[in-house]
Amino acid sequence: MDAINLFLYLFLSVFTFYLVRGMAVAHLRRRKNRLPPGTLGLPFIGETLQLISAYKTENPEPFIDDRVSKYGNIFTTHVFGEPTVFSADPETNRFILQNEGRLFESSYPGSIQNLLGRYSLLLMRGTLHKRMHSLTMSFANSSILKDHLLADIDRLVRLNLDSWTGRVFLMDEAKKITFNLTVKQLMSFDPCEWTENLMKEYMLVIEGFFSIPLPIFSSTYRKAIQARTKVAEALGLVVRDRRKEREGGERKNDMLESLFEGDGAAGVEGGGFSDEEIVDFILALLVAGYETTSTIMTLAVKFLTETPHALSQLKEEHEEIRLRKGEVESLQWEDYKSMPFTQCVVNETLRIANIISGVFRRAMTDINIKGYTIPKGWKVFASFRAVHLDHEHFKDARTFDPWRWQDRQAHLTYSHHLVGDLVAVLVTSLLEWNSLFSYTTW
Repeated sequence: MDAINLFLYLFLSVFTFYLVRGMAVAHLRRRKNRLPPGTLGLPFIGETLQLISAYKTENPEPFIDDRVSKYGNIFTTHVFGEPTVFSADPETNRFILQNEGRLFESSYPGSIQNLLGRYSLLLMRGTLHKRMHSLTMSFANSSILKDHLLADIDRLVRLNLDSWTGRVFLMDEAKKITFNLTVKQLMSFDPCEWTENLMKEYMLVIEGFFSIPLPIFSSTYRKAIQARTKVAEALGLVVRDRRKEREGGERKNDMLESLFEGDGAAGVEGGGFSDEEIVDFILALLVAGYETTSTIMTLAVKFLTETPHALSQLKEEHEEIRLRKGEVESLQWEDYKSMPFTQCVVNETLRIANIISGVFRRAMTDINIKGYTIPKGWKVFASFRAVHLDHEHFKDARTFDPWRWQDRQAHLTYSHHLVGDLVAVLVTSLLEWNSLFSYTTW
């Protein structure tokens, strides 16, 4: 018995020694590295559940707001299985973005990486990223896209409005419009049973983005992975069929055609794009178009409905151009660009809506900033949402005030020219039917 007691005593003594030693080392390391204040939460899970639950509500700000008020604009947390430094500081965010490729590299949670695919533009690096980004920008700025886009928007808006009976949920209808519009621009598909089935699977994929990336623990993530496989198979079939059509000399004016034309261009390092690269790329673009444009379009209409003076001024601006153009002549891309108050509405909606709440990056080396050290290998999250809704940067930051942009030389923390232009066109198109603002439901 004495031997057992002695063994237990020695075991507890050694355990206590190493426990205290470990805590002391961690404390000294923290003092040396001067990590931002915060908490790592529960083992492995950290504060992931709090983050996910916040982002599934209509008001996700408290997750960051509560920690900013407690720790400051830069704080430490642990989400999606990794220690992460959150930044709600505009200077730090700018530093992170300006030093991508030198001090930071793109690095997103496993759930997002697995669902988007390694060849999505969000996750690509190096030469392939430059090639894909260049092709995307060339297509987005092409006259072909803009000419077809206006006609497609008008047709899809009319098609959806004609199908409305009674009150409708605008968010659902906006998602249909933007998804079909994105599919049309990417792959030249008009709304049909195939696009409806694709959209159903996409909804499951998107639901899995903010979930614990372990199928055994999360049925949402498991269903998202299964849906992702179905979407990839459907897109892969489209890519293969289009390659065969091109062999027969058939060409289409869409993003997929631009990828084929840039596929294996002479003198381009890396050769042609594989089917997997194209599928991942198209899949990610569909996700972006589905979520961002539909959300901002819905909120723009909501904010305008709640701000009658802004809606009235927007209508006046639209009617002035309509009178100048006449009822028969259709509006051109430059007409939308020449609507200053419309641009103010879009800027303000982008600011409040924060369609992209921030970006994840990984520190490539130990980084000292604002008196803190971000250790090599740690993730950082530059929060645009927190900056845009901070009263120190915007007066009455959480109030919809498009007039603030009339005398303001400032710009949003991130650039979404194409999204902004698209929303301007969509909202203006919706103004053609004034009844929209009287029978929509949020």
